[in-house]
Amino acid sequence: MQARPLEIRNLRFDLGAAVPRHWHGGRRSLTAFFDGLSIFFPEGERFFVKSVRAHAKVVKDPALKRDVNGFCGQEGIHSREHERYNEMLRAKGYPVDELERKVARILAVVSRVLPERLQLAATCALEHFTALMGHMLLGDPRLLAGAHPEMATLWRWHAAEENEHKSLAFDVYLAAGGNDLERSAVMLAATVIFWAKVLEHQARFMAADGVAFSPREWWALGWFLFGDPGGMRRLIPLYLQYYRPGFHPRDIDDGGLLDAWRAAYEVAAKAA
Repeated sequence: MQARPLEIRNLRFDLGAAVPRHWHGGRRSLTAFFDGLSIFFPEGERFFVKSVRAHAKVVKDPALKRDVNGFCGQEGIHSREHERYNEMLRAKGYPVDELERKVARILAVVSRVLPERLQLAATCALEHFTALMGHMLLGDPRLLAGAHPEMATLWRWHAAEENEHKSLAFDVYLAAGGNDLERSAVMLAATVIFWAKVLEHQARFMAADGVAFSPREWWALGWFLFGDPGGMRRLIPLYLQYYRPGFHPRDIDDGGLLDAWRAAYEVAAKAA
């Protein structure tokens, strides 16, 4: 369970015309990478909440019960803000509706075919990805350097809250009788599906910008992710920890990153 109650921050971001099309410093492929991730969140967050709530009856610890409510609240706000984010992308002419339908279709099949505990294991796997990517964003300012301030604030907020509740679904999964072999097998499947979809979203967004066949743009993205600053390169060993017997998300220490973000958030909130 969390060391402190999960705070539900009812934030709304200004995602209007002031946000440029290529908000990540004018860099098209990098903006497309973040925008493509946003496509997952409205449906994905609702799936996470549903899978956790389906196991509420197995949660006996009062603090964990409290955290389930906090988790659902945080994810609900994330879903709402990424719906607004995706509406901004839709208005700019990106194929949001088609890509969202495909994500919803996959999750509908998962919900129909897999037992509830395996659905929760899928949530644990995907929450591991969101927490690790959030860990990278909080820990390396270069990953959002040059980004539009509102978009940088949105992504850092989401990154922080994903790390705040990174162990919630996992703790509920353990309470439901989950085990290392099962969660590792589900992670393998989730990894293939998720990253295939990430690549699809990247290609579709770049196609909408007319740069799907630009070696320069693909090189810029690859260097950003795996070279300098190389967030994905540093994420890989943390990802692999998930397969270690006895692994728990809290084994990955945030190194004070959350405390630093909370302090900055509280100062900004008082000044607003």
